Amino acid sequence: MKNKVGILSLGCPRNLVDSENILGRLQLKGHAIVDMKDAEVGIVNTCAFIEEAKRESIDAILDLIELKKSGKLKKVIVYGCLAQRYKEELKKELPEVDAFIGKVSLNHEVKRYPITPKHFAYLKICEGCINNCSYCVIPKIKGKFVSLEEEAILKKVAQFSAEKLSELNIIGQDITGYGVDICGKPALAAILKKIVRQAKNIRWIRFLYLHPDRVGDDLLDLIRVEPKLCKYIDLPIQHINNRILKLMNRRTGRAEIEKLIKKIRSGIPGVAIRTSVITGFPTETDKEFKELLDFIKETKFDRLGAFTYSAEEGTVAFDLKPQVPDQVKRERFDRIMKLQQDVSVENNRKLLGKTLEVLIDEKGEGSYLGRTQFDAPEVDGMVYVNSKLKLKPGDFVKVKITDTLEYDLVGDAR
Repeated sequence: MKNKVGILSLGCPRNLVDSENILGRLQLKGHAIVDMKDAEVGIVNTCAFIEEAKRESIDAILDLIELKKSGKLKKVIVYGCLAQRYKEELKKELPEVDAFIGKVSLNHEVKRYPITPKHFAYLKICEGCINNCSYCVIPKIKGKFVSLEEEAILKKVAQFSAEKLSELNIIGQDITGYGVDICGKPALAAILKKIVRQAKNIRWIRFLYLHPDRVGDDLLDLIRVEPKLCKYIDLPIQHINNRILKLMNRRTGRAEIEKLIKKIRSGIPGVAIRTSVITGFPTETDKEFKELLDFIKETKFDRLGAFTYSAEEGTVAFDLKPQVPDQVKRERFDRIMKLQQDVSVENNRKLLGKTLEVLIDEKGEGSYLGRTQFDAPEVDGMVYVNSKLKLKPGDFVKVKITDTLEYDLVGDAR
């Protein structure tokens, strides 16, 4: 008799895609996919990107080990980034774990077992990264950069289209590198054109993680003219001070970043730009931090995520001196998030009285929860939708905005 298998998927959407593929393979082999409380085999797909993610992964593994000790689980299997990076150490420290398995093949054709809600999905088109930022362990964990073959991408898009998804999210550590290993140059715009043609029954196509160094005019032109492509650009700049950017091994300096943001906003009316920044990078001075803070205030990013620098062994930045004290990192992080909260309040107030298209994600307490095309799943704000009509996840509705919160909107379905 085959096993009942449960999975905990930690970390980013890229991990979630791997978890869907793992479960798809197990289901094809006849295993039953169940909630962890009903499982005989417990799998945790781990993240090891920063210290906080590693702690979360270890805690999840220890929780499953406790379930095994109590007899609720027969086996515990650890997949993913933590297993890839620390396999030998984990074997010694956690003998109760039955198997440690690292990388999952990108180009292996497999049935997907969906973990996301039925109306949206993620499609990973590349694995690994070509940038070698000095703070990042991804190249060491994931190895050589690999693009998913075009035929496999279009086959998956056709399947998603047949399912009549409302939204497809194209992801990768850096999707602007797509194609460099296949045709010797970036080919994101070219593959997106083919994805759009294949996605006949998909309303929104969103893509996440664009490196500023490779956002070309061909890509921006496509976003401007193609109605299926969300007018949403996720552009992690990480910092704005030129000395820090150079230490980070980020090839795009302040002048190029400013020029690119101006080009995006002038070329794509109504576009939303999301970015992420790192504070407390080794040697970052008060003056350099203030430069970043002032830039955020001036630029008024539509969406922003911030991270405190995490010193990861094996990276170039790990040995940089002096390291910024943890308390200073946290203080700088808090200042960034407080500033962005003010920016978000100001941005949202401009939407009061306007009518926006909203994708319904779920039914909440007394209202429906949805998103505009300017909000990615799980990381951005939401719209609380009041409706006399009965709505369901995946529906698109026109919503008149009646109130604004710090990050979210409130409105009435029309």
